[in-house]
Amino acid sequence: MHRRSILWGALSAIGAAFTASRANAATETPPPGKLKVVYHLDDLDKVNFVIGNIQNHLDGVGGPGNVTIALVVHGQALKAFHAAAANPGLSKHVGQFTKDGIELAACGNTMKSQNITLADLLPGFVAAERGGVVRLAELQSQGYLYLRP
Repeated sequence: MHRRSILWGALSAIGAAFTASRANAATETPPPGKLKVVYHLDDLDKVNFVIGNIQNHLDGVGGPGNVTIALVVHGQALKAFHAAAANPGLSKHVGQFTKDGIELAACGNTMKSQNITLADLLPGFVAAERGGVVRLAELQSQGYLYLRP
């Protein structure tokens, strides 16, 4: 009778362990695929905050190979990216973001209103000829998640 109790206890423990492992597997979420994210920036006061968010995002996912990021800039925020006036820290981040493959889109309408061309901006920008908001909508239609810090 003692052997039967030991065997029953062992089988019960194995069954409980199996049930617990199945429950944990059911509640764990699988790692997500490579996300696509577009950051929207139009407030001059938020330029450093958004640049910091993008850097934190890259760091948080383990680098640019694990996420696709775009930044669309329009309105007063674009002034921060004028090459002649940009601070060195911002210039450094923009240069690194360009190397990391981040799309940096400048609103064509804002460029016209500020009377500038791509040559006047920090290197790496492309023009969103039809407008920043149009570019945002295009990216969202391609599955990009929209973030406006």
